[in-house]
Amino acid sequence: MKALKRKRRTHGRARAAARRARSVATARGLGPLGLRLHANHCALLIVDVHARLVPAIEGSTQVIENCARLIRGAERLGVPVLMTEHCPDHLGPAVDALRALVPGTNTLAKTHFAASDEHAVMRRLAGLGRAQIVIAGLEAHVCVLQTALGLTERGYRVYVVADAIGSRRDASRRIAIERLSAANVTVVTAEMALFEWLEHAERAEFRELLSLIK
Repeated sequence: MKALKRKRRTHGRARAAARRARSVATARGLGPLGLRLHANHCALLIVDVHARLVPAIEGSTQVIENCARLIRGAERLGVPVLMTEHCPDHLGPAVDALRALVPGTNTLAKTHFAASDEHAVMRRLAGLGRAQIVIAGLEAHVCVLQTALGLTERGYRVYVVADAIGSRRDASRRIAIERLSAANVTVVTAEMALFEWLEHAERAEFRELLSLIK
């Protein structure tokens, strides 16, 4: 009986390992996903765009505008959107412009700098069943960087939106992008993401989303 139980546990672990391996292979582009973004395989994660932090961020207006464009495009094309707030009891909420676009149930508090280390966030992401994660928000060299690296470590295929992330110093943002690229995180722009989600010009949403870009 004991030998049978050990055999079952071994088989269970082997099956779980095989599932993880298949998931990692797909997320890294070794399977059918390839390198481009696909709306039906994507989730959008907006990280910590706090109202109190924004005044200190270089290019914050562009960051907020592009985060909003991504959220609107994602919702129109069926891409799930989650947003995090870091220690909101101390730092306060995200900016109103983004909170108005994301349902409260999709805004998650965190204490880890890496959202990928936050159980509640990872549980929600896992429940979405999306292998590609597009990340935007603040700060590029802290929470965005650590979240992207953590998700990559967990087998997700991660895309960081260069013109929708920011830091207090642009040098920190540039170095974060260099480090992300070296770690096989794909760096894109908001326009790249929107056009790849669209895929072709005959979609009914094309003209509507074009207005987000112009």
